[in-house]
Amino acid sequence: MFGDFGPLCKDTPSYPWCNLFYRQLQHHSPAVFHNVSADPTTAPVGVNPECGIALVGHDGSLANIANIIACSLSIVFVAFLVYVTSRRHAAVGRVEFRFFLVLYLLTLPFQLLTTGSFIEQGSTALTVLTAIHAGLVAATFWALLANGIVSTQVVEDGTLSSLIPFTGFALAFVAATTYIALDVGFTFTSVFGPSSPPQALHSVPLFVLTTIWPGAAALLYFFLMLYIVLGILNEVRPVWYYVLAAVLFVLSQLAYFLLNKVICNGVSPHHLDGAFVATVLETAAVGVLHLAWRSITEEDWDEEVFYPR
Repeated sequence: MFGDFGPLCKDTPSYPWCNLFYRQLQHHSPAVFHNVSADPTTAPVGVNPECGIALVGHDGSLANIANIIACSLSIVFVAFLVYVTSRRHAAVGRVEFRFFLVLYLLTLPFQLLTTGSFIEQGSTALTVLTAIHAGLVAATFWALLANGIVSTQVVEDGTLSSLIPFTGFALAFVAATTYIALDVGFTFTSVFGPSSPPQALHSVPLFVLTTIWPGAAALLYFFLMLYIVLGILNEVRPVWYYVLAAVLFVLSQLAYFLLNKVICNGVSPHHLDGAFVATVLETAAVGVLHLAWRSITEEDWDEEVFYPR
């Protein structure tokens, strides 16, 4: 059923939003919890996963070491992109694109923590970190789409008319998604709280904000940029950057949802999954987006040089 995380938490290793449902089952559906969940002192990320990396220290587990390394390297790389972007003072959309990079940068340490298999499942710390992670992911994809909207010059970039709605919606996405995720994990209310039935791990709002929204925002951004580059700038070269970024993003999702379990099952004992491949591909997509942004803000395009006589 639409909004069910059950299949994802079973078939996708290191799927972070499963941390929320693990906590929910543990505290509000103990009968179901004992049937579908492993001991929290050893449990991998997921709810009754077919394959998962055990908590660090159990059976020689080094936690999700491959993805920890991938996230750490990505943090350094994206921080460099933020620095380089900040130095292009005259570039169109510099502030907005830097904001997107900063948000993506913030998701990486949270991804490291929520999928790293070194914080005990069901703990308050892991649930809160996962909820904030969800909020940052939703806001990051709003920032991506907003960069496409700003690129149409419907409002002037870098001005209050651009930055106020840009940051306002980003904060709204963080607040709303984080609250919904916290309610799923801690079941403060019956609105976003207990799944019915419990084993379905059901939450339509969380599913939309963490699974549907990112894909929809990325698709809208891609078509917006194609329109801007081909229809307004009348350039072809940047299109290939955007196509490459889109391909890398799609491959990252395929690696996460399809290749992930294959790698996990192929390594015995289960000390590795494919999350690191998805992280590398996703960060590569962000790097290519930076190249695309640079290519459409080059000052020598469509400008004639005049020499005084």
